[in-house]
Amino acid sequence: MTGFDTLTRHLMIGLVVIVAFAVLPVFIAQRYWLGEVVVFFIWAMVAMNWNLLMGHAGVFSLAQMLFFAVGAYGTAMVVTFTGLSVWAAIPIAAASSMVLALVVGLACLRLTGAYVALLTYAIAEMIHVLIITDTDCFTLIRNNCQQLFGGATGFSRFDDFGFRLLLKRDWMLGNYYTVLVAFGVTITAVVVIIHGRLGLAFRAIRDNVGYASSRGIDRKKYQVAAFAISALLTGLAGGVYAGHFRFAGPSLFEFSTLMFILAIVVVGGLGSTWGPLVGTGIMMIVVEVSKEMGDSRNLVLGLALVVFVVLLPKGLAQLTTGLPGLKGRRLLFARKTDHANTT
Repeated sequence: MTGFDTLTRHLMIGLVVIVAFAVLPVFIAQRYWLGEVVVFFIWAMVAMNWNLLMGHAGVFSLAQMLFFAVGAYGTAMVVTFTGLSVWAAIPIAAASSMVLALVVGLACLRLTGAYVALLTYAIAEMIHVLIITDTDCFTLIRNNCQQLFGGATGFSRFDDFGFRLLLKRDWMLGNYYTVLVAFGVTITAVVVIIHGRLGLAFRAIRDNVGYASSRGIDRKKYQVAAFAISALLTGLAGGVYAGHFRFAGPSLFEFSTLMFILAIVVVGGLGSTWGPLVGTGIMMIVVEVSKEMGDSRNLVLGLALVVFVVLLPKGLAQLTTGLPGLKGRRLLFARKTDHANTT
């Protein structure tokens, strides 16, 4: 199967996924469950982009939630301070995430391996601390003091997508399809990159930097590009998160959220195409089941992560890639046996 055939096949799979979610509200009308699917869209978008950066480009970055937070904070700040609509704020915030990623990428890619992870996490934590220690009053919003970066409380109750006024009781449907469009854009972009020439260059650098360099592939240029693309789409996810929940706060930087997204990528399968979507579904089910456990929920998530790392180190994607290989080995064994019997 050629690369074009593979790309076409995965695009068709993506189209089927998007259409399936588009007709889902016909069968599930409860606002709670539609809201849960919206959350699925958002976390799947973040996981797919982290998988693109870490699983395909080979950059072990821990700054993904920073780019997500920049998308959310950027949207909230533009809407709050300029009065622009959330529709105009989201592209600005996503572009801001990409610009930050270029700066972080140029700084971090002088390093390799675990040092990149440590530096990206340190940058994210530094920005987190700067935000929560911002106590100076920047302006008054509804007679309340509003810090420039939100401070310890963040931003809330700003204008959303506008469907609450337009659709009244059915406002959730408007939000649902808005986030679904962003989800569809992310799926299309990630699939085209992964199964195109750019994704091939990413995997070449990931697998063998020396060989990739000998073939004229510049590691820094391509990995900075991976940083930028991943951050742009992750910032888009952060923007629609802010538009849906009307909130952007320091909780986006919490370590438990970072580990939740990392667990999604690991459970689904690092370096796969559709693993992040499967992993998001599995981990959200785990979260839903363990909601009543309070703080012990993080322990459940940790145990689930450990189980998958030990039993399925390549995630659930290992099942789909392992079975054809197992079938092929059995067929080869059968042919050898038949040949031995005939001779």
